[in-house]
Parts: sequence; C-alpha cells; structure tokens
Amino acid sequence: MSVYTVIDRPELETFLQDYTVGELQSFEGISAGIENTNYFVNTTDGQFVLTIFEHHSFDELPYFLNIMAFMAEHRIPTAHPIATHQGDYLQAIQGKPAALVQRLKGSGVEHPSETQCAVMGEQMARFHLAGQDYQQYRANDRDVDWMEATFELLKPQLDAETRQMIADELAFQKQQPWQDLPQGVIHADLFCDNALFDGDTLTGIIDLYYACNAALLYDLAVMVNDWCRNPDCSFDIQKIDKMVHAYQSQRPLNEAEKQAWPAALRLAALRFWLSRLKDKILPREGEMTQIKDPDVFKAVLSYHQQQTQSL
Repeated sequence: MSVYTVIDRPELETFLQDYTVGELQSFEGISAGIENTNYFVNTTDGQFVLTIFEHHSFDELPYFLNIMAFMAEHRIPTAHPIATHQGDYLQAIQGKPAALVQRLKGSGVEHPSETQCAVMGEQMARFHLAGQDYQQYRANDRDVDWMEATFELLKPQLDAETRQMIADELAFQKQQPWQDLPQGVIHADLFCDNALFDGDTLTGIIDLYYACNAALLYDLAVMVNDWCRNPDCSFDIQKIDKMVHAYQSQRPLNEAEKQAWPAALRLAALRFWLSRLKDKILPREGEMTQIKDPDVFKAVLSYHQQQTQSL
C-alpha cells in the first residue's frame, strides 16, 4: 500500500468518469503496507479506496476482484468492488490495472484482544466455508517453490547463519504433504492491518490480493503468527486457543491438519521472513514506502522450531 504511482487530480477525475460515484472532493495516498499503490478517494456520493496494482497483470486480477464481490455477497465482511458503467471492476490508470472499492468503516488493530482473535478465527472459517463454492482457481504464487527461488535470489546477500537456517527450513517444508490437507480459497495475508474493527465488531477483511487456492490450515497459521504474537516474538497461548477454538466451531480441523499445525506455523513464518528480506535487500522505490522488519519473522520461525506440540 505504499505509493509508487503518483496521480494528480485531473487524471483521477477522468478515471472516475467511468463510475457512478459523484464528483471528486479529495484524495490522499496511503503509506501503510508495501505492495500496491492505494489512495483514499472521497466523492460527493461516498468514500472509496483506489488501488493501483504494481505487480499483478490485467489477466490475473479478476480472480481477486470477483472473490471480493463473492465474499461480500455471501455476508463475509469484505469491501465490494465498484463496477464501471460497462459492468467491469477493473480499468487502467497510467497504463496500470486499477480498481475502486468501497471504503469500509473501522480501523486496523495494533494490539488485538482475545475477543478480537476469536472473532477473526470464526470469520476466517466462514470465509473458508464460503470459498468452497467459488469457482475460479488461482495457484499460490508464494508457495514453497517461490520461497526456494527467492532464497536463491537473496542468498549472496545473506550471512552464513541466515543461509543455513533458511536452507534447513526449506528442506523440512519440502517434505510436508501440504497437498493432502483440505484445500480451498485462502486470504493468505490476513494480518492485523488487513482487518478493520469498530470495537470488537469486525467491519471488514481487506487486501485480498494474495488470495489463492491452497491448504486452509496455512491461512490460519498466517493469522495466528500476527494476531497472537507478543512483542518479544513469543506467543499468547490464550489468544491462540481463542482463535483456533472459534475457527473450529465453524470448521473443525481433521487429524492430518492437527498433526501439521506446527509445520504450518513454521511455513507461514518462513514465507513472510523471505518476503520481508526481499523488500529490504531489493527495495522498490515509492513516494511513500514502508519496509517491515524481516527479523520479526526470523524470531517467529525460531520460536516455532522449538515448539513441536500439535493441536
């Protein structure tokens, strides 16, 4: 959500002419996040978020936008994309794909409570259950193969200890039978800043641009690694219990998933450690950027490697 593509008022006004959203009043760039360019857009008819996609092609974006609409229409709190006069969710600005979506009320959570963790567990399970009826398919482009390729790219810039730790974890993960676990649509990036709350009420799940088809358990692990983490990168067991229990109240985990839980937590940690290392070592330029600390997920991975208890 850093600003890599800078737009001016006249081109945004031209862009908005394809929508029935009223007249432009104001807009501002959003600095949080690291992947796409985002702007808050206020018009005479409402408040919206404009996303300009910096990595995805026009061909692959309908999966994400359609799933946002699908989930919103199935009463999962997500931002519904706004259709153009032609009925499309996607158009271009400065030659890049762009979409306008509803701006949801609420704000991100910095220090989630046990209650909020439980809410997220239940809502993720509902998301997974609804996704079983979603017909489009997209492979996970941040899977173990991506992790291995990213590691090879970064390896010359890493110290010996880091190289060994990543290599050992990749070897471990390549032995895991992820394809044998229940599969479906996952968010794949449901961190605290990708959910909006008004008190303890979830008002929206946002930023579905890593959504894909993969092991459902992995999605829960990604969320636990952020929502239930203490500042010292240990974990709040009560928050984990609340989140996992609430999830299982909607979709009980099978025995294979329960056994794979420690490996899933490690896989989720490795994925975000590598992506943050890449952003730090090979940064992209933007007017407003936020590069997150990769050492957080190095510590998370180290913590999980020492914990072997299944659910």
